[in-house]
Amino acid sequence: MLRRNLTPWLVGCLLILSAAATALVSGFVSLGQARAAKDRGEFQAAAERYANAAAYLFWRKDLYEQAGVSAALAGDFPAAIAYFERMPLSTEEGWMWFCAARIEQGQLDQAESVCSEGAGIHDSAALYRLLAHVHRAQKDWDGELSALIHQTRLEPGDAYAAYRLGLLLTLYAPGDALAELTRASQLNSEVDSAVQTLRAAAAVSSQQPGPSMQKVVIGQAFGLVQDWELAQTAFEMAIELDEENAEAWAWLGEAKQQLGQDGRAELDRALDLNRESANVRALRALYWSRRGRYEQMLAEYLIAAGVEPENPRWQAGIGDAQAGIGDLVSALAAYQRAVELAPAFPDYWRMLAIFCADNNVQLEEIGLPAIQQAVLLAPGDIVTLDALGYVYLSSGRYANAVEILLSVIEDSPDYFPAHIHLAMAYLAQGDRAAAYNVLTFVRGSPNAGAYAGSARELLEKYFP
Repeated sequence: MLRRNLTPWLVGCLLILSAAATALVSGFVSLGQARAAKDRGEFQAAAERYANAAAYLFWRKDLYEQAGVSAALAGDFPAAIAYFERMPLSTEEGWMWFCAARIEQGQLDQAESVCSEGAGIHDSAALYRLLAHVHRAQKDWDGELSALIHQTRLEPGDAYAAYRLGLLLTLYAPGDALAELTRASQLNSEVDSAVQTLRAAAAVSSQQPGPSMQKVVIGQAFGLVQDWELAQTAFEMAIELDEENAEAWAWLGEAKQQLGQDGRAELDRALDLNRESANVRALRALYWSRRGRYEQMLAEYLIAAGVEPENPRWQAGIGDAQAGIGDLVSALAAYQRAVELAPAFPDYWRMLAIFCADNNVQLEEIGLPAIQQAVLLAPGDIVTLDALGYVYLSSGRYANAVEILLSVIEDSPDYFPAHIHLAMAYLAQGDRAAAYNVLTFVRGSPNAGAYAGSARELLEKYFP
């Protein structure tokens, strides 16, 4: 009787054990398959097998994390997030990919939370790097500054982090910025020019009469190194310090234009505050120039020149405006006046030469001697040498143009105006194959910017 009663129980136990054994086998088989797939770089398959293994090997809380990492490596970020949310994370790699997945999905607030929590557990340079990225995307400069301080503490050899930290310190703690900027320059010589600009700005800023103008100078430096978001913040800080600072308002308008906004309201506010400021007038002239409103541009530059008659920048601006209107005689006179006011500055000689080349105005008599003088003043400057090549091209000296432009490209392969001018010189020589090769190179270069469009237009025109 007892044996008959025990038999069903034993059978049930055996069935349960058999099912458990089958589940264990399936789990370990899936785990092995997941590892093999990951080793082969088949990350999507690995993610699925890790998740399958996790369902069977329920005590292995790390398997969903591994599934999330693999899914992220496969680029399946929604699946990665779902896996990461199944179990608490245990590794730095898991936290890093969880944060990265949130970033890739545009979930910046959640990414900030994940990165902060993970960095608090692991004190990881990689997590602080991601956190700095998140704060930068949010335009939370204080948060980015804090994250970069931690990142550079753990990763002192990261040149970009040092440079970015130096930028933010220039805005918030100028006295501490120089050390970071110098370190960035030592780590990567490519930032030398930007670092020198920021150092010079810090020196000029310290000489300003008040904190508002100090921020304006810092903002101008940010603009020169092409960080217009920080420039906008600096100008806004300047206005908070002095709402009557006309130049701060005008520069804020310029920053907004650089960031794709209109900026007109800020420029009008600047004019209301100070109608006699040459800088305000010049920034308004730039606004009109971008819109092809050359009469208004000319009016602003004429007022600026009336306030500062010895400033060559305003004369060059008058030349630009007159050229836009089509008054080439007056434009030439303005460029020549700029050269007279600043004969030691190559920029004005170059502008005069380019005007002559663009408009075929006294190219031999004035344009060619002007660019030669610019080269004498700045013999190693690639912009000036490129302009020399362009003037040679415009004056029919095609072989000379090719020689100069090839030397510019050899020294500065990413200076794309020289590539465009070289292609034009090849076309003038009838060397279509060489021109085609240059233009297709520029069109396909990820850093070519607007010059990729110029290359595309030339290709469509000459190689339909």
